[in-house]
Amino acid sequence: MTGVPDITLNNGVTIPQLGFGTFQIPPEETRETTLAALETGYRHIDTAEMYGNEKEVGQAVRDSGLDRDDVFVTSKLDNGAHAHDDALRAFDRTMDDLGLEYLDLFLIHWPLPDRGDFVETWRALEEVYRSGRVKSIGVSNFQPNHLRRLLDNSTVVPAVNQIEVHPYLTQDAVRSFGAEQDIVTEAWSPIAQGKVLDDPAITRIAERVGRSAAQVTLRWHIQRGDVVFPKSVTRKRIEENFALFDFELTEGDMGDISALNRDERTGPDPDRFHG
Repeated sequence: MTGVPDITLNNGVTIPQLGFGTFQIPPEETRETTLAALETGYRHIDTAEMYGNEKEVGQAVRDSGLDRDDVFVTSKLDNGAHAHDDALRAFDRTMDDLGLEYLDLFLIHWPLPDRGDFVETWRALEEVYRSGRVKSIGVSNFQPNHLRRLLDNSTVVPAVNQIEVHPYLTQDAVRSFGAEQDIVTEAWSPIAQGKVLDDPAITRIAERVGRSAAQVTLRWHIQRGDVVFPKSVTRKRIEENFALFDFELTEGDMGDISALNRDERTGPDPDRFHG
C-alpha cells in the first residue's frame, strides 16, 4: 500500500486522492515547487486564478516530462467573474495562462450569493464542460443550502465540493450532504494552517506510529475518504506529505482525531463571505 489511490467522480473521471496545493505559493516559486512535487510522485495539482500562479503551474506540468494525461490539474473561477459571459472569458484566460490543451477540473471558487446568481455561473461551467475543454466541473466552499439550490436548477451535478476541513472543523454535515448527492469532498487547509500540529491527541498518535503530526493528520483525511492537497515550498516537507500510504490509523485514532472538532475555521465562513 504505497501508491496514491484514485477516487472515481460521479461522471466516471478519476482523481488522485492526494494532490499538491499551490495556495499562497508566490508565482516566482511555483514552478520549482510544483516540479518538486511532480518529481516526488504527486500527480494532482490544485491552483486558482486568484492565486496568481496558473502560468507557473502550467509551465511545471509542461516541463515535467510527464504525459499530460498523467497529471490531474484543477483551477478555480475568480470571484469577480460570476456573470455568465465573464465566467466564460475567465475560463479562457485560465486556459491561456496554464497553456494546457484541456483542464481536468474547474470550480466555482466561492458561492458569493450577493455577487450574483451562482446558478447562472454554473450554467457557464456546464457549457464549458459540454465543450470538452474541461473533464469535470465542481464547486468550492458551497454549503448544503447553496448545493440544494444548484441541484434544483441545473443538469450537471458538481463532481466535487472543495471546502475547509481539518480536525478542528470536521464539516460532517457538508460532507454527508455531498455523499448523498455523489459529490466528492476535497479538503483545503487540511492541517488548519498548522494549528492542529501541537494538539496532544495528534502528537500522541504521531509518537506511537512513528510519524509526524502532519502525516497523521493527512492520513486521517485519507482514511475519511476525502481528497486532500497539502502545500509546502520545501522539498523535505513535500516528500513527507506524500509518504502517507505505508501506515494506517486505527479506528480509535480516527475517532480521537474527529472528536477534536470545534467548528473552528481558519478561512471565511461561506455564508458570510462576500468576496
